[in-house]
Amino acid sequence: MKAVIQAGGRGTRLAPYSTVLPKALMPIGKGTVVDNLLDQFAAAGVREVVITVSSFGPLIRSYCGDGSRWGVTIDYVGEDEPLGTIGPLSALRDRLDGPFFVSNSDVYTDLDLTRVLEFHDASPGPLTVVLTPQTVNIPYGVITHDGGRVVGFQEKPTEVFHVSTGIYCMSPEVFDHIPATGAFGFDQLMAVMLEKGRPINAYEHDGRWVDIGRIEDLRRAQTQLTTMMDGMGDDVADL
Repeated sequence: MKAVIQAGGRGTRLAPYSTVLPKALMPIGKGTVVDNLLDQFAAAGVREVVITVSSFGPLIRSYCGDGSRWGVTIDYVGEDEPLGTIGPLSALRDRLDGPFFVSNSDVYTDLDLTRVLEFHDASPGPLTVVLTPQTVNIPYGVITHDGGRVVGFQEKPTEVFHVSTGIYCMSPEVFDHIPATGAFGFDQLMAVMLEKGRPINAYEHDGRWVDIGRIEDLRRAQTQLTTMMDGMGDDVADL
């Protein structure tokens, strides 16, 4: 089992923090974002991890090393120019010869990847997207209208959407829909597969998930984990 961590992004939304550290090395609890990802991959049986890197490559290499402290082997692939969220996989198509995980480097979650793999293996299609419900509060009165007349009104409604967590399970057949070179995003992959009528699997995760791509999200993740660890008391101290 193999996995890819996409750590080549510039992290502009996390500035000024991201001028010093890449998103993968942002501190969460007693470790970093990448610590949590590598722990999860190892627990799911992953033994080979590829990390795509760009300007922060030397720092990530220095921190993660060969992966031995997580029980995995880590290789690094440089991203000389921005290739989007899916484009970097093209350079690995000959190496990813079975089902594999792909994850953004700014994701903190308690997802059980073993269950994701089981779901993927039992489902048709080369792509499984891990989703999570997110509640959006609209702080305004929302009006629907037709022909110049108001036909409905909701005061500060709440909507629930299912969003991509930035974690996927894929099979090699997914490369049939990814160009061999150039930048290519997840949104483009979805559009191509939907247009061709290819099945895309959706695995819903109801547990903890935070995208730490923004400063407020990073702080929220740190606060949540600190609160959880304080609640566990001596059990955490003994780990």
